[in-house]
Amino acid sequence: MTEFARPAPIDARVVAVVAVGGGIGAVARYGLAVWLPHRPESVPWGTFLANVTGCLAIGVLMVLITEVWRSPHRLIRPFLGVGVLGGFTTFSSYSAEVRTLLESGTTAVAFGYLVGTVVVCLGAVVAGMGLTRRITGRRDGTT
Repeated sequence: MTEFARPAPIDARVVAVVAVGGGIGAVARYGLAVWLPHRPESVPWGTFLANVTGCLAIGVLMVLITEVWRSPHRLIRPFLGVGVLGGFTTFSSYSAEVRTLLESGTTAVAFGYLVGTVVVCLGAVVAGMGLTRRITGRRDGTT
């Protein structure tokens, strides 16, 4: 009989910082959507900008946390990475907007947005990592 590993106990401090960070990120995301509204047949630039800047920021954050800062506080990553950036970026809106674009008959725009977002977001993570390493004097994860 195999035993299953027990899940780690829930740390209320981690839950709290994720919740607060998520609220901050979601409010910022909402503000961006209000600032850059879109029509159903056009590219949702607010969501695109949120996802790209969020990916850039996660690239920066992960280099800082894993390569630059000697002993970052254990709540920094859940607060900023999961909370703020998780609340700010939005895969669910992105998916719904692709569907809306398809339903509106703008198939080329829908597929351009679908593929373009993934390519640009991955590029933003890599760019964030590269820029942070260059600014901090790190090279490919080393000192």
